[in-house]
Amino acid sequence: MKTGFKVVGIVIVLFLVVAIGLPFLVNVNHFRPQIESNLSAALARPVKVGNLSLSVFSGSVGADQLAIADDPRFGSAPFIQAKSLRVGVALLPLIFSKQLNVLSLTIDRPAIHLLRNPEGVWNFSSLGNQPAQPVPAPGKTAAAPAPVNVAKVDLTDGVITLGSFSSQRNPLVYDKVNVSVRNFSLVRAFPVIVSASLPAGGSLKIDGSAGPINPTDTALTPGQAKVKLGKLDLAQSAVVDPGLGIAGLADIDANVKSDGNIVKAAGTFQGRSLQLAPKGSPAASPVQVVFVVEHDLRHQTGRLAQADVAIGKALATLKGSYDMHGETASIDTTLNGQAMPIDDLVAMLPALAVNLPTGSQLKGGTLSIELHSTGPLNRLLSTGWVKINNTTLTGFNLASKLSAVAALTGKQVGNDTTIQNFSSDVRYAPEGTRLDTINLVIPSLGTVTGAGTVSPSHALDFNMVANLAGPGAGLTRIAGAGSGGIPVNIGGTTSNPTFTPDMKGVAGSKVKGLTPGGKTVGGLGGLLGKKPN
Repeated sequence: MKTGFKVVGIVIVLFLVVAIGLPFLVNVNHFRPQIESNLSAALARPVKVGNLSLSVFSGSVGADQLAIADDPRFGSAPFIQAKSLRVGVALLPLIFSKQLNVLSLTIDRPAIHLLRNPEGVWNFSSLGNQPAQPVPAPGKTAAAPAPVNVAKVDLTDGVITLGSFSSQRNPLVYDKVNVSVRNFSLVRAFPVIVSASLPAGGSLKIDGSAGPINPTDTALTPGQAKVKLGKLDLAQSAVVDPGLGIAGLADIDANVKSDGNIVKAAGTFQGRSLQLAPKGSPAASPVQVVFVVEHDLRHQTGRLAQADVAIGKALATLKGSYDMHGETASIDTTLNGQAMPIDDLVAMLPALAVNLPTGSQLKGGTLSIELHSTGPLNRLLSTGWVKINNTTLTGFNLASKLSAVAALTGKQVGNDTTIQNFSSDVRYAPEGTRLDTINLVIPSLGTVTGAGTVSPSHALDFNMVANLAGPGAGLTRIAGAGSGGIPVNIGGTTSNPTFTPDMKGVAGSKVKGLTPGGKTVGGLGGLLGKKPN
């Protein structure tokens, strides 16, 4: 028994002696040119590594620094820079044959710079691009590219800086980036897992596969993955220009598949506290979208094949196309929603910077809309129509604001405005919103028609005509206002609108004798400053 322990002890001691002494006997720095050459050939970029050291216990060669050059079209700063690199090696060939067989690569705390130019080309597109092979002589076979096979490639605790080349925007920074690749090869698919921390406490998880690597443009490499984004801050995302005023948090769960030309993504988007206009404020209700997007990698364009938008029980569809060339994406889309419950939509009005009169709120009824939007997102033009049926504007009474006109109807004024129908053509542009062919039916007042504008600062300028209901209908005709009704100018702001009716045609002797002793004459006398008899 004691002899056995002695043998084991001797073996352990010998192992420790070898482990401690071997790094002094094997000059691994001898392999640095080979490592740099192999990595440079595989990546088609100059690669520099620092001083090398051998660790027998981990079976790896370590470098105290790593730098991978960027595409010269994007600058001279490194594409990847890391404080350390570990290369897992087969020890026996290294010790006895001085052969370096790479089994794994681990890059610790890399700083990765991803840039996209206005044409939509990424600085990693040329990564690994192999030069065109010369045409072989007759009877000769073209040489095959040197095989690259690594069992494990890991990037741990990295930082990605994401930006646009020559852009005025501040770059986005994602930290705690971890990438795990197994059985890496240039000529066949390999599994990939990516995780990262996003600004504002968000997270990214990608689990899928990629390959074979496209030899001319790495960005066109086929692959498939399950993508999950949690608490994505839209104001600090790569897809939204901060100048558009879009903000909020989003959860995205999608299946993504690329054939190297077209990427198809299908999944769900759930947005919370959304803000969709520069002067908007966060919405109180979440928005859920079931989507299918097809993106052309070569042309940086895409098609929104499906987008079913749900806000509570309000449902709408969004379809169209987009173009991501330049600093700001352009779209050509159509939004369509029919008979959507207004009670579910009111929470989105602040997000769209739509202000109702102070203290008022829409309740009940439905809204239908069709809106066609074209152009760059920062200069968007939207045209279409909107219809509202059977809603109430609580806390605001239009008849009371038009007391001089409402008095002609002989109807009592309440605290709210019941809207039977509202319809209008809509044109939204950076210079403001225009409403044409307005037709508004208010049972307590009558029918109001006209057109006008809302400025970006919410100032109102509308020229309307009120055709009164009840006794006022006949009164305005006899009084000289005619079938065109009473002109009304609407000014002020959306929060505090002002109403100025033109009563010149409804005064004087033309109304004497109308419905003697009736309430209408009494009301008219009151608006003219006379007491009823």
